[in-house]
Amino acid sequence: MRREGFDVARCTVARLMKDLGSEGVIRGKKATTTIPDKSQPCPLGRVNRQFPVPAPDMLWVSNFINVETWQGFVYVAFVIDAFARRIVGWRVSLTANAGFVLDALEQAVHQRQPGSGLVHHSDRGSQYLSIRDTERLAEAGIEPSVCSVGDSYDNALAETINGLFTAEVIHRCGPWRSFAAVEYATLEWVDWFNNRRLLEPIGNIPPAEAEANYYAALETQTMAA
Repeated sequence: MRREGFDVARCTVARLMKDLGSEGVIRGKKATTTIPDKSQPCPLGRVNRQFPVPAPDMLWVSNFINVETWQGFVYVAFVIDAFARRIVGWRVSLTANAGFVLDALEQAVHQRQPGSGLVHHSDRGSQYLSIRDTERLAEAGIEPSVCSVGDSYDNALAETINGLFTAEVIHRCGPWRSFAAVEYATLEWVDWFNNRRLLEPIGNIPPAEAEANYYAALETQTMAA
């Protein structure tokens, strides 16, 4: 409301929502999808829960969830840029294999064309430790990083985005009939999340706007110099 020019207090909004019987989406527990593969060599953890970064394309975090449909489970993977929490890659699949998470990574690489110094952080799932995924990261000049053992908070940013998607789409709009229904809903949500959803941790603006502000400020500094 403030972005639209209304001078209103948070407590006023809370009171009006209570009077109307309206409330925000409540996040619940998610199903476990990570299957660690102890036989695969494991990259070092390079994040240590330090998700804030000073610029885009310095840290990407990845994870995926499963969604129950009338036709069986489907799987949704996201790649998120940590700077403004923008979703830079995503994929919906009928199988939770290495190729599925690699497709989400490929989309992110194609769209962003990152330079050197980018770290890709994920959990210890076998999909993310596969040879194909590791080779693709090396080919793109991206440094791999994985969660520490037994630390549920080490990929907290990706878990947060998964939780928002689950609460705002999967639990709210189900039951789901098919793969196609989940894929289309994910497409709509990612567009809304990146371009219109207000995120409190980045100043109550959308991720795309936060990135645009960064590049505008950078251009101003360059011109001033």
